[in-house]
Amino acid sequence: MEEQNILEKRPKKVIYRDGDYAVKSFDPNYSKSDVLNEALNQARVEETGLPIPKLVDVRKNGEKWEIVMEYIPGKTLKQIITEEPEREEEILSQFVDIQLMIHQHTAPLLNKLQDKMKRKICETKLDATTRYDLHTRLQSMPKHNKVCHGDLGLGDVILSDDGKFYIIDWAHATQGNASADAARTYLKFSLTYGKERAEKYLSIFCKKSDTAKQYVQRWLPIVAASQSVKGHEEESDLLLKWVDVVEYD
Repeated sequence: MEEQNILEKRPKKVIYRDGDYAVKSFDPNYSKSDVLNEALNQARVEETGLPIPKLVDVRKNGEKWEIVMEYIPGKTLKQIITEEPEREEEILSQFVDIQLMIHQHTAPLLNKLQDKMKRKICETKLDATTRYDLHTRLQSMPKHNKVCHGDLGLGDVILSDDGKFYIIDWAHATQGNASADAARTYLKFSLTYGKERAEKYLSIFCKKSDTAKQYVQRWLPIVAASQSVKGHEEESDLLLKWVDVVEYD
């Protein structure tokens, strides 16, 4: 791939443009099952009618697996808010509207969020007592079947050149409780932008969805524990601090 065609570089993967397509290229040692699961997630979410890039192909390019999808020309909300910080409230409001639109859909063949969280808690290095408390809390949370992006941030929403929104990166999609999805976004905002913007996001989400902030906050230890096993050492310590907090003000 030509350097000028690279759209984004991430740990263990590169996204580049190839004509009318965007190609996500994974390192040779990347799990084949994770690549195929991401492609399957995208196909299943595409079938809901949500505005996402269409899946075109899953292929092997030398030693690398690649997912090929539509290329959407435009800017992400992350780019827009960086270039025009005075529009923060407007952009966050649009972002929450898009997240709530996702939650209005169902995709019965997606993996269940509760099952994923249960498995991830078991994979943590937390002590048995903490794991037990997290499993108990998870079991007590209402079980829903809404489409959850699982890692939604401002960089995952593209405003296309024709004024339409598209949602990308469905690797972590599940069906489950929308407030767990919001808790994940809150943590992502906290790690990326700091607490102030994260709190603004959460306030807007709770107001628009008529959800008690305390209810979303009850998901934070569960989601933080799940996220801590991804192997990002720079995030792990911060995430585990949320796990240690039982209740929030």
